[in-house]
Amino acid sequence: MYQAPRGTQDILPADRPYWRYVTGQMHDVAALFGLQQIDPPIFEETSLFVRGVGEGTDIVDKEMYSFQDKGGVEITLRPEFTAGIMRAYIEHGMHVLPQPVKLYSIGPIFRYERPQAGRFRQHHQFNIEILGDMNPAVDLEVMSVVWTLLTRLGYRGLSFQLNSTGCPVCRPCYRQALVDYFAAYEDRLNDVDRRRLTINPLRLLDSKEEAAQPLLDDAPHSEDYLCQECRTHLATLRSYLEALAMPYAINFRLVRGLDYYTKTVFEAWAEGIGAQAAVCGGGRYDRLIEMLGGPPTPGIGFGMGIERVIASLKQQGVTPPPLPAPQVQVSPLGAAATVPALKLVRDLREAGVGALLAFGGRSLKAQLKSADRSGVAFTLILGDQELASGNVVARAMAEGQQTTVALTEVVAWLRTRV
Repeated sequence: MYQAPRGTQDILPADRPYWRYVTGQMHDVAALFGLQQIDPPIFEETSLFVRGVGEGTDIVDKEMYSFQDKGGVEITLRPEFTAGIMRAYIEHGMHVLPQPVKLYSIGPIFRYERPQAGRFRQHHQFNIEILGDMNPAVDLEVMSVVWTLLTRLGYRGLSFQLNSTGCPVCRPCYRQALVDYFAAYEDRLNDVDRRRLTINPLRLLDSKEEAAQPLLDDAPHSEDYLCQECRTHLATLRSYLEALAMPYAINFRLVRGLDYYTKTVFEAWAEGIGAQAAVCGGGRYDRLIEMLGGPPTPGIGFGMGIERVIASLKQQGVTPPPLPAPQVQVSPLGAAATVPALKLVRDLREAGVGALLAFGGRSLKAQLKSADRSGVAFTLILGDQELASGNVVARAMAEGQQTTVALTEVVAWLRTRV
């Protein structure tokens, strides 16, 4: 018997109210902040992600779905949005647009990782990017999108974890300090972290390997190695967060998992959503577009997993509003009523009244039972007697009361009641 591939899920109708609620809020908040939607392809050339995300990251080394297409091109299903959006920014000359360019995307991403609660090999992400301005106020703007969205969704106890990973001027010194520190304990590191020490020492701070945990608290802090520009950028952002009463804590172990981050990195945390308090994360990547062949362009963004959000809303007992549903069922009784019923259903829908048609020539009792299960407000009954008189019987399902309405007037009659 066929089943969904491991690490994927069917999004069933019962969960659609959550999806519509969450993604609807995402679109609404994006509009509040002047973000414009962009939809890059689901797959790109593999080299784009290798160069943009970075060798030595778990995504590139372990998690990408890569294959050779029929033309011999190495292709990868997107494991994240940012690299593809940067490619689109360069390809379509978006640097000539008024800056900053503010973009967002909603869609699936693909990572071959161990499935767990709220995390799937195919999952969906809300992603924003603001490109073309290095002002710390832009960092605050991105974090404010997160804050506004999570507040509207009903999260409690929101705060940020914040760090700076420096820039090309000061990061080499910090990188060397990490190498010197961890080299003294190399024999206590496993193979994974020894490779990180060689390729990308900052990734050691994000290590989940058990052997590294006792060493991390005493590792050098990035804040002690920041140049004046990075130090001022971080201090200014902190002052903005404090002015807007948005709580935060400096977390020197926060580096995020991708190579392209510079300066600001952050996560949004919430209370009451289980052991994993982080709802989303992101940061600044001021050299990424240049690394991919475009003009020097600062940028900052974040990604938020939609499955993770929905799972945490369920944990908090947040119930989404129901989806719009038909409020009328048309029940024909006998073959002669079928065509008039088809026309009535058409007229109702054209008037904006959602309508169901009872199929199969079932008895009136069976049709009313079906209407009750469907949750409609009214059932319109058409039989030989109604056809002869030019009327229809409108049954209010909640009260069980019936009203005779002229067939030519029933659409207008219903529009005032549903």
